[in-house]
Amino acid sequence: MTLYGIGLGPGEADLVTVRGKRVLEEADVVYSPGRLSRSVALNHVDESKIGDLDFPMTKDEEKLRSAWKEAAAEVAPRAREGDVAFVTLGDPNVYSTFGHLRRTINAFHDDVDLEIVPGVSAVTGFATAMGVEIEAGAGLSLREAADGASPTGPDRMILFKVTDAPATHEGLVEAGYDVTYGRRLFMEQGETLITDDPAEIDERDYYTLAYAVKDDLEIESATAAFETDGTDETKGTDEPTEEGEESASSGEPLADGGTTETMERERAEGCAQGDCGGH
Repeated sequence: MTLYGIGLGPGEADLVTVRGKRVLEEADVVYSPGRLSRSVALNHVDESKIGDLDFPMTKDEEKLRSAWKEAAAEVAPRAREGDVAFVTLGDPNVYSTFGHLRRTINAFHDDVDLEIVPGVSAVTGFATAMGVEIEAGAGLSLREAADGASPTGPDRMILFKVTDAPATHEGLVEAGYDVTYGRRLFMEQGETLITDDPAEIDERDYYTLAYAVKDDLEIESATAAFETDGTDETKGTDEPTEEGEESASSGEPLADGGTTETMERERAEGCAQGDCGGH
């Protein structure tokens, strides 16, 4: 008898996790806070299992608190008698409406068991959709940029809720950032758009994010040497090093913050756990 917060992923039905799909199918009722999450859930459960909750579109905190109390009062009795799911796009613990329900349940119905089923979030999905690699050891900050906000400071940021891209862009460029925008990434609802031109993405859309990186940021991974001109790909790794060169086992620091010694150890440990990718 549990209330499950289930992350549905970014919006494409086949990006729901295996566990999430199983819990959805086994739940007695599935609550949806909105039209988009409902449409994804309907790919996995019959409409007869869907329960809707009413959340007003307002910034009035008193009205919002009242709505969440009503939602908790609706959900809690069902969760005491059987398994209930509350679905949300992305992950239930990352910029999610589920946090409001969880806190309200804990405050007024603390006998209800809660469990989170994580989902693919825009935090990770954006990197694939926009062709961005976040290297080992790299820093990445999450910020909200609604209504033209331009948070600055970290070398690299993901900005959520970019509802006024031109205004946000102006502030970020002045602060020395290169910016790429992505709208409705991995979503079946609406058109996916990736651009570095804020004029192409100036409509207010809650599902717009930006990736901002400092102009002068230089990142060089250990494998960057493979891409340098003049690399002799036929040279074996067992050949003696040239006079004055360091051996690969010397523990020499690498550009991504590790050492050759620690890299070899981590690779060995990964293979011991079956995580060496067949190599």
